[in-house]
Amino acid sequence: MLGLDVGCSPRRRSSAICRLDWDGESVSWHFARFRAVEPERSGIIAAVAGGRPALAAALDGPLRAGFDEIGRYRMAERMLTRRLGPLIGKPGQSGVPVGRLLNAQANLCARAVLAVADLASARHDVAIDAKAVAEAFPNSFLGLMLDAPEKVPVRRSNRSDRYFVQLTRDGTLLRLLEHCLPGRRPAVDLATITNHDDRAAFVCALTALGLVAGAFVAVGDGDGWIVLPPAPFIRPRRWALLAANSAESPDALHVAGGVPHGPV
Repeated sequence: MLGLDVGCSPRRRSSAICRLDWDGESVSWHFARFRAVEPERSGIIAAVAGGRPALAAALDGPLRAGFDEIGRYRMAERMLTRRLGPLIGKPGQSGVPVGRLLNAQANLCARAVLAVADLASARHDVAIDAKAVAEAFPNSFLGLMLDAPEKVPVRRSNRSDRYFVQLTRDGTLLRLLEHCLPGRRPAVDLATITNHDDRAAFVCALTALGLVAGAFVAVGDGDGWIVLPPAPFIRPRRWALLAANSAESPDALHVAGGVPHGPV
């Protein structure tokens, strides 16, 4: 299982890749970081994922079928901004300069993964490619699982870190891992993941894991789908807001596996 935190810096190693491995008893992970330059990007991705079977890959960056430039504000972004944005933050817009840059870098990373990894075929609805590659967004993924995100002190720069720590402490991330991989335990404590980019890449790998387990929620349309936690892990008050957004855009919410907290 692969997760990629997509960065845009050509000078700082702000991108990271996580590979999840497991056997019948335990789950382990491996990280590597890289800059948004070639051949470093492709070389690191190949070193971690090249020639190895992977069931799915999820990347933290705007993606749609064809991996071309999106260039506009997407339904996926609106679904996680309306009502939810003030509580758990929101995705950037794919139509603004920063969003266009992130989209371009995500496309490059996706193509690099597809070029070197033995990636399984997509078997999920809302797939954007014949191979099992998807879009993740760690801030919303984590925030939807918090019972009281307004009580977690955050700044824009550390939101995902604060959420990760909270959900590690209360056992939610461990329960999610065991939900998708029953009977396995982490080889080391999740609290040992302390780097910001590693944490984001790990959450992306969890996103891919839910995809393969057939237990996930997704928001979006033809411009791409952002994959979120399984419905039972989304807290009731967060689900109510997501459902309210869905009532305004009925085709923009997809639920696979599990029972949501209330009607869609």
